[in-house]
Amino acid sequence: MKGKYVDGFLLVVPKNKVAEYKKMATLGKKVWMKHGALDYKECRGDDLRPEGMPGLKSRTFTDAAKAKSNETVWFSFIVFKSRKHRDAVNAKVMKDPAMNDPKWKDKPMPFDMKRFSYGGFKVEVGE
Repeated sequence: MKGKYVDGFLLVVPKNKVAEYKKMATLGKKVWMKHGALDYKECRGDDLRPEGMPGLKSRTFTDAAKAKSNETVWFSFIVFKSRKHRDAVNAKVMKDPAMNDPKWKDKPMPFDMKRFSYGGFKVEVGE
């Protein structure tokens, strides 16, 4: 992976709001890439209860996100050159007119903000 820093997201989207979320995510990708992100991916869960590796019991993304049967789990990430680069890109994104359009002001998010997880990660393997 080219890049040394990743912002990662885990979120739950109701199945009836997937189209609305994808529209929002498409705008997000456009804005982040415009301001210098190296890559931007939005990934909807597909195999969230895998058999796993022999002898290893792990917690599924569905369990971690407390997703219900009428919800989808998304894992999303944005790649940057460094944490400093991430901070600079994010500052530009937050000032971008597309992110501050009045039409978004009172519109609820198409996902559950109480189960939204976000963090910055330094890439240690895979550069």
